[in-house]
Amino acid sequence: MNDHRRLGRELELFCSDPLIGAGLPIWLPDGAAARHAVEEYLRRQESAAGYQHVYSPPMGRRELYEISGHWAHFAEDMFPPMRDGGEELVLRPSLCPHHALVYRARQRSFRDLPMRVAEIGGMYRAERSGVLGGLARVRAISLNDAHIFSPLELAGEEIARVLAMMRRVHAALGLVPARVRLSLRGPDRQYAGSAEQWELAEGILRDALAGSSYVEAPGEAAFYGPKVDVQIVDPAGRESTLATVQLDLHQPARFDLSYVDSSGSAARPVMVHRSLVGSLERLFGHLIEVHAGAFPAWYAPVQVAVLPVGANEASHASRFARECSAAGLRVNLAVDGSLGARVRDARRVPYLAVIGSREAGSGEVSLRTRPPRGVPAAAGPAPKVAPAGEAVRMLVEACAAP
Repeated sequence: MNDHRRLGRELELFCSDPLIGAGLPIWLPDGAAARHAVEEYLRRQESAAGYQHVYSPPMGRRELYEISGHWAHFAEDMFPPMRDGGEELVLRPSLCPHHALVYRARQRSFRDLPMRVAEIGGMYRAERSGVLGGLARVRAISLNDAHIFSPLELAGEEIARVLAMMRRVHAALGLVPARVRLSLRGPDRQYAGSAEQWELAEGILRDALAGSSYVEAPGEAAFYGPKVDVQIVDPAGRESTLATVQLDLHQPARFDLSYVDSSGSAARPVMVHRSLVGSLERLFGHLIEVHAGAFPAWYAPVQVAVLPVGANEASHASRFARECSAAGLRVNLAVDGSLGARVRDARRVPYLAVIGSREAGSGEVSLRTRPPRGVPAAAGPAPKVAPAGEAVRMLVEACAAP
C-alpha cells in the first residue's frame, strides 16, 4: 500500500521531529518544491477568477472568535488562550473571521460585490495526540481558503462557479473525487442562526447542485451554515473531505457587515466560504498515495534528471542542467553510480535526459519519458534525441502547469 508516511520519508518530502512535536510536520526541500508549484497554480487560478489575495495574522483576540461563534461552538478544538497583559490571544481555528475584517476595512458598495478574498493561511487545531498521523491529521494547517462576499441574489451563481473551478483544479492535480455531499443540519448539535436562514441557505445550495449527482448528509454542516463537500477515498478505503463550499448567513450579521445597495440603503451581504483543495497537508498526503510519489510533471519535485553516461560526458551534462534550471525547470544532475542505478533512482522523475558520447559530440540529449504506472521502463515511450536548446524548450512546455 502507498502509505504517504512511508513514501514521505523515503522520498524526503517531509519529516517530523519530537523537538517540534506531534502533528507539526516539516516540509523538506522536495516536498516544499511540489507544494510551492501547487500553491502558485492555485493563486493563478484564483486571480484569473477575480479573487484578491491577502495575508492575515494566525491569531487574534479571544473576542474575535466570540463574535464569529467559533469560541461557543469550537472552543474544545482550539488551543488555550495566551495572556498578553489584560488581553487573551488565541491561535485561530479558521480564517473566516479575519476575512470578515478585510471586508469591514472600509465601506462597500454594491459595485464592489461580489468581493472575493483568498489566502493560503495558517490555522491551528488542538487535535488529540492519538489521532495525529503524517500529513492527514496535523495541528498546524495551511489552508487554501477564500471567502466571497455577495448579495444574496448572486450567491447561487457564485457557488456554481466555485464548483466548476473545483472540477478544473482537481483534474489538473490528477484527482478523481469519490462523491459530492450536501452537508446539512442534524438533530444532535447546536447551530448558529435561525431556522429560516438555514432553510434559505440549504435551498440555494440545492439549486447550485441541480443536475449534479450528490448525497445528503444530515449532521455534517458547519455550525454557521450548510455546505457542499467534495469527498475523496484514499487507497486504504478511508473517506475524507477534499474541498468545500459553504453558505453563511450568520457571520455577516455577527460582524455587522454591510454594503450600500443601488437605492442608497444599507444591505447585508452573505458570506460564501470556499476551499478548492482544503489543507495543503491533507491534500499532499492524498496526492502522495494516489500517485505513489510519481507526481504529474508540473508539480513534481524534480522534473528532469540529467544523467551523463560517464565522466567524459559530465561537462556537457552539467551545461544542459544549468540551461534547464535557467529556464525554470526543477532539475537534478546525477553523476554517481552506474547508469542503471541512476535510472532506477530517478524512476519517479517525469523526464530523463541521458547524455552519452554521441549526444555529447553532437550537442544533443536523449530524452526519455517516465512510463505510465505499471508499465516496465523497457516498454515505455522510445527516447527522443534532440539538440540541447530544443530539448529545453520541449521540457519547459511539457512541465508547464495547466
